Amino acid sequence: MPTAREPHPADSASPATAAPRHAGEGTGHGLGPHVVGQRVVVRRVLRGETGPSGGPAMTDLLGVCTAWTGGADGLCVVQPETGEAVRIPLADIVSGKPVPPRPSVRHRVEPRAAQHHGFALFDDLETAPLGSWTLRRSAAHRARRANSCLAFGPSGLDGDAELQAVLAHYERPVVAVLSGSPEAERFLALGWRPESGDADTVFMIAGTSRALRASRRGLSSPDDDPRLEESRGPRGASAVVRVGSAASGVAACDGDWVGFRSIDVAPEHRRRGLALAVMESLLDWGAEQGATTAYLQVLADNAPALALYERLGFTEHHRYRYLVAPSRG
Repeated sequence: MPTAREPHPADSASPATAAPRHAGEGTGHGLGPHVVGQRVVVRRVLRGETGPSGGPAMTDLLGVCTAWTGGADGLCVVQPETGEAVRIPLADIVSGKPVPPRPSVRHRVEPRAAQHHGFALFDDLETAPLGSWTLRRSAAHRARRANSCLAFGPSGLDGDAELQAVLAHYERPVVAVLSGSPEAERFLALGWRPESGDADTVFMIAGTSRALRASRRGLSSPDDDPRLEESRGPRGASAVVRVGSAASGVAACDGDWVGFRSIDVAPEHRRRGLALAVMESLLDWGAEQGATTAYLQVLADNAPALALYERLGFTEHHRYRYLVAPSRG
């Protein structure tokens, strides 16, 4: 991407006398109306100040571009992480470009720790440590997340002790492993195969408030209002939302994380915005509980669900797969 050369003392006019530069008129930088809403870095002239070399003083500003107006009095408005928004005349911009979003703190959470938040989604879940792995079992729920060994990373146990414990713990042994990990390669080499032939499972996260705002912007009014039932069990607060018999979903909180499962819409009621209505109600409930991070899990080949969740601001955190042991014959 071309960048403007910085002015030299010999060829730099002061901001007061420089000809205004408007969007698209030889700016030589990567800024413009297209960067509104994006994180940018802008180098600008400080009017009335002199730099170390005798020319105009300049400074860099990092933040989100919230507005861009053209014309003789055009402005670029940048909101830094702290403090008030800065209104920069286009004529004062020396260079600039979009920059990647700041990595989210929640994205730095290890996959295993993120998965542990999901234990709250199953009220009767029994767990037992197996080194750094976790054995999971539920009598009331058939979901694989509740009836498999979470085998993310090395177990820390010697030999094949963890493998034998998994085989002994389950009638139908299933492990959850990070896609492409050494653990996945190890199990595959031992003859374990993808359970049910399913695609990878994608663990997605979003900021609760952002997802809630997005759900409200896109909501199609359903014929029936969602009804929420809240309960508290040994693993904390949970909620079930139903839209008559047409749609439903479950949420549970663990600390400041809220997770979702079983978002389901009856086939004859699809394309009415009911999944969005369920998510809005559950997100609203999670926000009331103080949750700042929202998460869910979806199969990688479920294009409609992925489109919905991406629309709400959910992004991939990690992906994993379930492997089942060879038949014991």
